[in-house]
Amino acid sequence: MTQSFNEELFVEPKGSFGLKLVAAISALAVTIAVLAGYAYLRQRHARNAVTASTQAGSPQPKKPVKAMVLVDEALLQGNKTTVGGTVRNTSSEKLQQVKVELELKRRKDGAVETKLVSLDPSELEATQEGRYSLELKVQDYGSARLVGLRVGPDSTAVGYSWAPGQKRPLERLEPKTIIVQRPSSKSDDLGSPDRPARLP
Repeated sequence: MTQSFNEELFVEPKGSFGLKLVAAISALAVTIAVLAGYAYLRQRHARNAVTASTQAGSPQPKKPVKAMVLVDEALLQGNKTTVGGTVRNTSSEKLQQVKVELELKRRKDGAVETKLVSLDPSELEATQEGRYSLELKVQDYGSARLVGLRVGPDSTAVGYSWAPGQKRPLERLEPKTIIVQRPSSKSDDLGSPDRPARLP
């Protein structure tokens, strides 16, 4: 009986053809689904790339440079900071109602706001210069940055170049005289080498 049992263990089970057919069809269906999903994702990626490039569009042409902005180092006076500089008209045309656009960052919440600062004089002939200046409270604003130059009644943005302007003047430290008063000579309290004081 043991011999017949061992023989039955090594006999291949008789499989049905229908079970193999179902397994093959299932494998084929999964392969087709994977390939179709891959093709769909590739097509969607290509569509998104085309849409992104269309939205970005061609780079806008650079505006011709009409002025040079010199940005001075911020000047700290007490609890106020003065931000300023010079604008020079480098074009051959007259620039009217010139304003410098500054980006200010608030200390409290880190929010950014923009401010238009008028020039003095506000109209610049060719090669003429004008100054701009803005006072800010130190506790309100942490930084100021030049972001644009605008001209005309409708504040049209124009091309500009910029460079560092005047340096902050060196702070002068005024000499202070410190007077050290000598302690009063109470030999009874302090004692001396000749007469030592008694300690309690």
